[in-house]
Amino acid sequence: MENKKEKQILNIIKFTPPLFIIIASILITLFLYFENKNTFKIEKSKIENKYIQENKIKIKEEVEKVHSFIKLIQKNTEQELKDSIKERVYEAHSIANSLYEKYKDTKSKEEIFEMIKTSLRDVRFNDGRGYFFFDDINGTKLFYPISKEIESKNLLNFTDSNGYKFMEKIIQTIKNKSETFDEYYWYKPNDENKTYRKIAFYKYFEPYNIVIGTGEYFDDYENIIKQKILQYINLIRYAKTGYIFVIDYNGRYLSHFRKEYIGKSALDNSVQNVQRNKILDLIEIAKSGQGYKTYIQNKKIDTNIPTPKISYIKGLNEWDWMIGTGFYEDEMILNIENKKNELNDKFDKYAQDILVVSFLLTIILLLVSIYISKLLETKFNEYKKDIKHQQNMLAQQSKMAAMGEMIGNIAHQWRQPLSTITTASTGIALQKELNILSDEQLYESTKKINDSAQYLSKTIDDFRNFFSPNKEKTTFLIKNTFEKTLNLLEAQFHSKDIDIITNIEDLELYTIENELIQALINILNNAKDELIKLESEHKKLIFINVRSENKKVIISIKDNAGGVPLENIDRIFEPYFTTKDKSQGTGIGLYMTEEIIVKHLEGLIFVENKNFIYEDKSYTGALFSIVLPVS
Repeated sequence: MENKKEKQILNIIKFTPPLFIIIASILITLFLYFENKNTFKIEKSKIENKYIQENKIKIKEEVEKVHSFIKLIQKNTEQELKDSIKERVYEAHSIANSLYEKYKDTKSKEEIFEMIKTSLRDVRFNDGRGYFFFDDINGTKLFYPISKEIESKNLLNFTDSNGYKFMEKIIQTIKNKSETFDEYYWYKPNDENKTYRKIAFYKYFEPYNIVIGTGEYFDDYENIIKQKILQYINLIRYAKTGYIFVIDYNGRYLSHFRKEYIGKSALDNSVQNVQRNKILDLIEIAKSGQGYKTYIQNKKIDTNIPTPKISYIKGLNEWDWMIGTGFYEDEMILNIENKKNELNDKFDKYAQDILVVSFLLTIILLLVSIYISKLLETKFNEYKKDIKHQQNMLAQQSKMAAMGEMIGNIAHQWRQPLSTITTASTGIALQKELNILSDEQLYESTKKINDSAQYLSKTIDDFRNFFSPNKEKTTFLIKNTFEKTLNLLEAQFHSKDIDIITNIEDLELYTIENELIQALINILNNAKDELIKLESEHKKLIFINVRSENKKVIISIKDNAGGVPLENIDRIFEPYFTTKDKSQGTGIGLYMTEEIIVKHLEGLIFVENKNFIYEDKSYTGALFSIVLPVS
């Protein structure tokens, strides 16, 4: 019966894997074929929407970039104007000061003043609009090169169109011997019917107790900025026929790919055969913010024939500008067809690849399955022997694990040899006193004493090794380190009825082992000192947990002694700080522990109070956490 079952198992091992591989290969091949056929079909149906959405995003990004660029320029325009007129006034001030310093010892102040006015009278800037003027502390216009009639007149009570007395700002600047910006509304030389915002800058000129100033109409300067921006926009090109167009809210072209359109009205059918209401719709979209618009472009750039177009429009209401760009549907249709053809070719090739790869993979897997089947058959025949061997190995490992439980602590190791020495020495003395000591008994007793003394010496050496000043780093298992540490403390803790519960991962460290042992002993002894203060019926527990986390070893030592008083927890690692009586502690233990962990072992140590439940009982205690690098 047993042989029959073994044959059945062997037949399953031989034939099941190849049969499974063949069936699986056929099913997977068919699944991949029909699944990808369906995927390609769905993909082709999505191409048009995808292409439109991608191009809509593209044209929106292009318009948004231009719009953001203009907004940035707008934000800086006023400051640039101020910097410009300030720089001009500084130049005039420097010229005036140079002339004064040069001739102050050879000419009168009146003569020098006339020289200064002469040198600056014909100076013009900002396309001829800019000039300099001088005013004194009384509000008198001393120098005004564009209108000599105003020179020597007192303008103290002059106001701009809003009633602002700008001369008072000039007088205050002279009194403060400083410089300042100002703004007011004034008439342009070529337009006496309307006032415009003007930004001015005054700088005090000490030799004559006057200010030297200049100003610029903001809209004139802004128009220069607009022209520079439009020149930049007119150079923008993207994709095959992409460009940015700008039309003001009156329908006038400001920027366009066709330069002959610039300056002309988009509402005039003689310029471009676009229905008037389409342009008006675009302007309304711009005024309301932004949006898309589909319409017929009567003259496509590269074909000059009417073509459907999708445009994105965004308004710049501060300047009454409509900024836009778009893409043509004929290009979209052509790209869609090309994409569909690519997908068809791709699917045909994919189907061929599936068949080839599936066939080759099936052959390879069949060969592998045959090899594995034979290998499994061989392994199966050795199964019984392997079971017996594994059982022996498990028994041996069990014995090795049990050996750890049989190791005694230092006190137990000393008790027996000391008893032997005491008994032997007392026996020798008694036998000598009774005069019955033979040589054979003497040799036997001294041998026992010597053997016990040698054993004690070895025990002392082992104990000393734990606390030797060895500072060399070594690689060791943290579990072994705790075993050594607990062996040294076991007798003390056992006598005080303190239970130690451990959960230690088998981790490897590269550091100074003896230093770590010393730190652990300090923390454990601190916990012991607190636990023995508890009442005798109170269960005394210490929990040790070691784990690995993010290439760090985390050591946690927790007790149930009630925790550290909150007023002391921040000082617990201070040198000589202790809550114990002086006869019981110096306060140096935990300080040295932190020194060892942080400075010697390059780690971290923390302490906190922790509430926890153990065996259905609630406890509170101190939790020490040590974080050490693995290497």
